[in-house]
Amino acid sequence: MSVYVFSARANNGKQIPLSDFAGKVLLIVNTASKCGFTPQYQELQDLYNKYACQGFEVLGFPCNQFAEQEPGSDAEVQGFCRLNYGVNFPLFAKTEVRGENAHPLFTYLTNVAPFQGFDPSHPIAALLQGALDKNFPDYLPGDSIKWNFTKFLIDRNGRVVGRYEPTTTPLSMQKDIEKVL
Repeated sequence: MSVYVFSARANNGKQIPLSDFAGKVLLIVNTASKCGFTPQYQELQDLYNKYACQGFEVLGFPCNQFAEQEPGSDAEVQGFCRLNYGVNFPLFAKTEVRGENAHPLFTYLTNVAPFQGFDPSHPIAALLQGALDKNFPDYLPGDSIKWNFTKFLIDRNGRVVGRYEPTTTPLSMQKDIEKVL
């Protein structure tokens, strides 16, 4: 199975089959505009700028499931991302990425690429783990997405080749991206 069997609603409301991205390397990311990891939008855009000509796409899926850090409308999310980070990679409509209403794409991604833990060297890792332990302990069991800016690297055949937690910065993923390009 590949990610190409799924479709998702774009930020403009249009249903987009992921098969439209067949043959490209994808980085699928759940995002939020009011998160400690929000500055990762800049690195995601930088990666997109650097590798798009080689068949690389970033697909952003805004999500309001984590401490309501994406409260705006789809249009507001788009405006925020363009104005503050120059984002011009595809953004999808706000999407649930965990729980019983999770989009099937994210259920598939988390089943194929289980949670491996946060990067302990990241300065926010201990804070994130503490916040989850205290405020969201139900997020911790299993392989579901734990927070915003969880990233999945997809090869040109639509197969998951890596999962990167929010504590992994997008630019630190360049070598892995280059391997699948």
